[in-house]
Formats: sequence, C-alpha cells, structure tokens
Amino acid sequence: MSTQAAPAADTSHSPSPWPAVAMAVALLTVSISLLLIAFAWPSVRSSVHDVPIAVAGPAPAVRQMTAVLDQRLPDGFEVVEVTDTAAAERLIRDREVYGAIDLGSGIPQVITASAGSAAVAQTLNGIAAGLGQTQGAGTAGAARDLVPLPADDPRGAGLAAGALPLVMGGLLTALLLTRLVRGSVRRVVGALAFAVTGGLAVTAILQFWFGSLDGSYAANTGAIALTIAAIALTILGLESLLGYVGFGLGGATMMLIGNPLSGTATAPEMLPDWSGTLGQLLPPGAGGQLLRSTAFFDGHGATHSATVLATWLTLGAVLCLVGDLRRRPPATTEEAPVQLAAHAAV
Repeated sequence: MSTQAAPAADTSHSPSPWPAVAMAVALLTVSISLLLIAFAWPSVRSSVHDVPIAVAGPAPAVRQMTAVLDQRLPDGFEVVEVTDTAAAERLIRDREVYGAIDLGSGIPQVITASAGSAAVAQTLNGIAAGLGQTQGAGTAGAARDLVPLPADDPRGAGLAAGALPLVMGGLLTALLLTRLVRGSVRRVVGALAFAVTGGLAVTAILQFWFGSLDGSYAANTGAIALTIAAIALTILGLESLLGYVGFGLGGATMMLIGNPLSGTATAPEMLPDWSGTLGQLLPPGAGGQLLRSTAFFDGHGATHSATVLATWLTLGAVLCLVGDLRRRPPATTEEAPVQLAAHAAV
C-alpha cells in the first residue's frame, strides 16, 4: 500500500507572528524619535553665541560697548574691534562678520546684513533701541541694512526652504541612477549632467520667479549645481562601495544630519554647541553658505564652502571608481591569451 506525503502547508498568507509586529512597532518608534531629534533639536536649542560682529569707534567706547553686549547676551557675540565705519562695512561685505555697531557719530548705529542671516539681523535690531540710552545720548540707536534680502522675499523664505529640495535632489539622483543606469562612469556622468540641468532650473525658480536670489544667475547656478553634485556623488560612491548599506548611510547623513545642521534658515553660529561647525563640513550646510555668498556678497566668503563641496564631490567620484574596480571580476588564465590576441589584432 503506497502512501503519499502530505502537502506542505502554505504559509504565504498566514498572519505574521506577534514578535514581528512588536519589532516593527519598536523600529517605527525609534525612527520617528530620531526624525524629531534631528529636525527639532537644532531649532529648539538655537541661540546667539559667538556670532562675529564688528564694533567701530574710539577704543574706550568700543570696550564699553563690548561690556554692555556681554552683559545683555553673555557669550553671544565675538567682537572685532575696528576704528571706523568703512572698516566695519568692509568686514560685513567680505562675510567676516554678520553686522556691526558704529559708535563713531556719537549716536550708536547698528549695521546689519539680513542677506547674511535674517535671524542675526533681527537680534541686532532688537538691541538697537537701547544703545542710545546706554551711551547717554538719550536717543534710540538707528539701524541700517547694508546687504538686504530681495524686496520680493524680505524674510529669506525661499532660500531657507530651498535647502531641503537640494538634499532631496541629490538623494533622488543617486536612487534613480542606481536603479536605471549600469556602469559607474555613466552614473557619474548622469549625476553631473543632472546637477547642471537641475541647477539651472532651481536657480531660475528661486531667482526669477520667487525673487529670493540676487547676483549673477550663472554664479548662483554653479553654487546649486555643485551642491547637488556633491550630495549625489557621495551617495553614489557609498552605494557603489557598500551596496544598500552605503546608500542608507549616505542618505541618512545628508538628510538627518546635514540638512538640520546646515544653518541655512538662521546661521551656523546660532546652532547648539559644535553642531554648526559640523554642519558647515557637510554638503547641505556648505551649499547654503556658498549660495548666500554668490547671491548677495559677490562671492566673498565662498572659499571654505566651495572647498568643502569640491572635496565631497571628489570623494564620491573616487568611491565610485573603487567600487567599480572591486566588482570587476579578474581575468582568468583562460581568458588572458584571448584578450592578448584581441589586443594584438587591434
């Protein structure tokens, strides 16, 4: 009498075990907590500390004003002492300071650059009203915006909101190219080509439609294109070397660290502790500062940001090359004579 084995039970439609559900809930809880910390912590802990400003005027008056500022906002400002208004304005235009307090005329005058940071300009304007009384003049200190934001976007909303799309653009570039394009060289060329076309499009929207940018359209396009290329090539390089783990690592670094710590909406010096410095060493932060330089300060102060972006771009290209070489199988002993014969025939 023959027997037949019982058919295997079909578990494809059976419910998942409860431990799997619990693990999914735990992962989701950790994920949303990390997202909240990444994006909310810099804003909640944002404050004025070590913001470089100039104070112009006679040395005794400058020392007195420095003491007053330190009393009102302890460790809030890093004061650069200059002798006259022209020197203070030069430092502002060169992006060495965010603003200045001019004591040369007897009545304190606050000089801001809202294009450098609307948040810092607002802070300086907030202390302007009391400067006249502090100096004994009986008149509120005047305020003057030396490098204002465009009239069509006086709050700088477009520039601040544009930081996330640049990160997303680089992330999506890497995602699509890894899925649709084979070959490291072609992926690198595709990323660079999109950086140019994407830079042209994004700059046109920000500058000509939203009115959020001034300056040279070509220079602004270069800043945005370099930012997109640095982000995209870094993620492509990590994916080429480490696979999906590298893609996740690169995406998380740019999205969860680089974007919240970019300081584009405020200023790097207003972020908590060391986070502002870290943000300027990553492409999103360096890209935001580079765009401010090209759009409002004729390129002054752009060297550090451009160097950071070029370094990440180069690193990404090198990682793509290394990953491609690692995946390329070595020629076997049987294939070697055939390849040599083919080269000889050519």
